[in-house]
Amino acid sequence: MSGEQEKMRNIGPKSAAWLRQVGLHTRQDLADAGPVDAFMRVKRAGFKPSLNLLYALEGALHDCHWQDVTTARRSELVAAAEAAIEQLPPPRGKPAAAPVTTTVMIEEGPMEREQAERDPYARNNDD
Repeated sequence: MSGEQEKMRNIGPKSAAWLRQVGLHTRQDLADAGPVDAFMRVKRAGFKPSLNLLYALEGALHDCHWQDVTTARRSELVAAAEAAIEQLPPPRGKPAAAPVTTTVMIEEGPMEREQAERDPYARNNDD
């Protein structure tokens, strides 16, 4: 989408490079994939696109500035992208969800409180 290829509105050099790397070389390739699938291909390839890319892809297909994409359409695109993102497998070597950890607070007994009142530095500071 740069150089010899057709220039599309909203698609800068970085976005064009990402799209080429995921096999989207022409306006027709983008139209066939659609903005959400193109966005997801970029994301699955390991790049970190923002939602602005999603809006830019939509604008490119309609030959309008990405900020002219209506709020309603942006919401539709985001909902579709979020649904697709939920279907992605977790990154290799990482759990699907962060493990839950809990902290248990143990109340001091009367002897520990009395010792702490006399000598606050006598507490066990293994924390």
